[in-house]
Amino acid sequence: MENLLEKIKETSSFLKTKITQQYKFGLVLGSGLGNLTKDIKIHVEIPYHDIPNFPVSTVVGHRGSLIFGELSGKNIIAMAGRFHYYEGYSMTEVTFPIRIMKQMGVETVLMSNATGGLNEDYDVGDLMVITDHIYLHPEHPLRGKNFDELGPRFPNLNNAYNHDYVRKALQIALDHNIKCHSGIYAGVQGPTFETPAECMMLNKLGADAVGMSTSPEVVVARHMNMEVFAISIISDMGYPPEKADTVTHEFVLQKAAEAEPKMTKIFTELLKMI
Repeated sequence: MENLLEKIKETSSFLKTKITQQYKFGLVLGSGLGNLTKDIKIHVEIPYHDIPNFPVSTVVGHRGSLIFGELSGKNIIAMAGRFHYYEGYSMTEVTFPIRIMKQMGVETVLMSNATGGLNEDYDVGDLMVITDHIYLHPEHPLRGKNFDELGPRFPNLNNAYNHDYVRKALQIALDHNIKCHSGIYAGVQGPTFETPAECMMLNKLGADAVGMSTSPEVVVARHMNMEVFAISIISDMGYPPEKADTVTHEFVLQKAAEAEPKMTKIFTELLKMI
């Protein structure tokens, strides 16, 4: 994306004309996870195609709008649907909304996704709080000229996922009898689902789940010193072989939707605590 700083200024200036309140929390809702928007007291909702410089979500299961509203007593900006590298966008475009959230005043971003399980202790419908990731996308969102106004040339990702939020989320899950793990997320390009050999490789690399989003957004959020929390719904199993599903996108959407109320509980309770 050329003229990144100018585009950020143009987009954030447009959005600021649509709102009258401050928003310190951001939400990114993944495939099949848009029903959380029903719990949001919406102040303003703007379709992506009406926002200058915004990509347009092309994936089934994504609402495709930016929502300003209130959830758990906190003002939030929610992305009802995200963008992916496999849709043909550059990583700068994929992560552009996170840049905009920062410009709008967001300090903490909560992300969700539907992922394939790679840990033999996981089952479809479980949740996994992400504690770390393995970045395997072919393009990096910080490649190219660095703008010091946005963040450092070499950001440190040792603590990319806020440890306190992880601890709080796991306690919320325990308190509400929600089966929730903590684990490592492998971010890959897609759009093909992983082969059995790839799933085995990722498991041996240390990944507990695999998906096609999130890690680029986390990189950009941390580049701008935003706090990050991320949670996965295990929507299918890729490993071990005896638990592997014959997965389709429709299967993923269905299983994500079935487990979404559990994720919503953790998001809403966590927001009350931070």
